[in-house]
Amino acid sequence: MYSLTLPWEALGISAVWLVLMAFMVALPCSQVGSFLILRRMSLVGDAISHSVLPGIVIAFLFTGDLSSPWLIIGAGIAGLLVTIFIEMIHVGTRVKSDAATGIAFTALFALGVLLMQLYGGSKVDLDPDCVLYGQLDHILEYEAVSIAGLDVPRPLVTMTAVAFFTLTTMFVFYRVLVLSTFDAGLAASYGYKPVMVHYGMMFVLSIVVVAAFQSVGAILVIALLILPGAFAYMCTHKLPVMLSLAAGHALLSAVLGLYIYAWFDCNLAGAVVLAGAALLVLAWLFGPVDGQLWKWKRSLGEVEKPDDLIL
Repeated sequence: MYSLTLPWEALGISAVWLVLMAFMVALPCSQVGSFLILRRMSLVGDAISHSVLPGIVIAFLFTGDLSSPWLIIGAGIAGLLVTIFIEMIHVGTRVKSDAATGIAFTALFALGVLLMQLYGGSKVDLDPDCVLYGQLDHILEYEAVSIAGLDVPRPLVTMTAVAFFTLTTMFVFYRVLVLSTFDAGLAASYGYKPVMVHYGMMFVLSIVVVAAFQSVGAILVIALLILPGAFAYMCTHKLPVMLSLAAGHALLSAVLGLYIYAWFDCNLAGAVVLAGAALLVLAWLFGPVDGQLWKWKRSLGEVEKPDDLIL
C-alpha cells in the first residue's frame, strides 16, 4: 500500500504535473518568505494572503473568469492597500504594528467572505473550501496548453511564469533588497529608497500569493511562505545558502507531499504543507545552527557557535 512507486504507477504523467505545480507554487513563496523572515515581517505575509480575497472577488464579479489577469491585478492592489492600511493604523494611532496587522487583514478577509456570501448564488463561483485549502489536486481538470508536443495544464504555465518573474525580480534587485533588509540607513546612503523597496516587495508578494491562491488557498499559502525560510535559517546563517536551502525545501516538500497524497488520498496542498512541517521539525532537532542537538553539543563545548548571518 505504501510503495515508493505507487504515486508514479497510479497517476502516471499526472504525478509529474502535480509535483511540478506544487514546486512552482512553493518556490517563489520560499524565496519571498525567506526575506520576510529576515525582515521580521512574517505576519505581513499572513495579512496579504487574507486581504487579497476581496480583490479577487471584486475582479471576478467584473470578469467572470478565474484565469483572468485582472484577478492578479485586483489582488495586487488589495495587497498594497493592506500594507498602507496597516501603516496608517500604526502611525495614526497608538496601536502597535502587530495589532494593526491583525485589524487590517481580518477586516479585509471578512469583507471578501461577505462578498462571496452575498454573490455566491449568482455571480461569484468561488467555493469557500477552495478559498481556504485550494485545489492543487484538481489542476488537471483545467484546459491544457500544448508546449513542445506536451499538454501542460494551464495553471502550471501561469505559476511557472509567476515563479520566473519573482526569481528574476529578486535577482535583479538582490543588492538593494539585501541592503534595505539589514541596514536601511546604509541603503539610503547609497541612494536607494527603502520605502519603495518595501512596497515593491509587498507588490511581488501579492502577485505570488494570488497566483498560489487557486492552488493552496488563503490559509496554506502562509505555511509555504514561512516553512522553507524557517527551515533554511535553522540550517545556515549564510544568505545565499539559505535561499538555496529554502528552494530545496520547496522541492522536497512537493515530492513528499505527493507520496502522502497518493498513500492517504487526502488534499494535496495539505499534504505538501505537512511534509514541509515535518522537514522543519527535523531542522529544529538536527539543524547545524539552531538544532537542539547542536545546541546541546555547544553547551558541552564540543562544537563552536556558528557565525552571525553572512551575506
